[in-house]
Amino acid sequence: MAVRHKVGTIAGTMVVALSFFQGTASAQTESFNQKTAGYVETFMGNVPYTYGGSSPSSGFDCSGLSQYVYGHYGKSIPRTAEEQFEHFRSESRGAAWGGDLVFFHENSSPDSPVYHVAIYEGSNHIVSAIDEAQGIAWQTIWSSDVTFGTITH
Repeated sequence: MAVRHKVGTIAGTMVVALSFFQGTASAQTESFNQKTAGYVETFMGNVPYTYGGSSPSSGFDCSGLSQYVYGHYGKSIPRTAEEQFEHFRSESRGAAWGGDLVFFHENSSPDSPVYHVAIYEGSNHIVSAIDEAQGIAWQTIWSSDVTFGTITH
């Protein structure tokens, strides 16, 4: 049984766990997206925001966090939010899975410059490196000027 993760790490974990107990799937069926969405949460409250940061020891900025998390599971992606946007395949909000990236644009044009990137958790929620005061945190998507991107589906 293939398990697609779309609505968030808690729901995705429950699907995998329930499937495991029913004998139709194992923990190894967890997708790249599920692992990514869960792994990024481990940095919340544990690693500081650092402008230009790209590691748990020095801290993360938004694109450093997404690059590190993807790299942890063997996916090499560019360093800046704009470069990541250009590297990822665009998808609709409805087709986005937890673990995909959310790109925040300067205005409503999807071709406008990207100023922020976050890892999608599903249900209009993200985890991102915000600023020095808030660090890495869970947030609701606050802008309609976003696009979603994937390299996995």
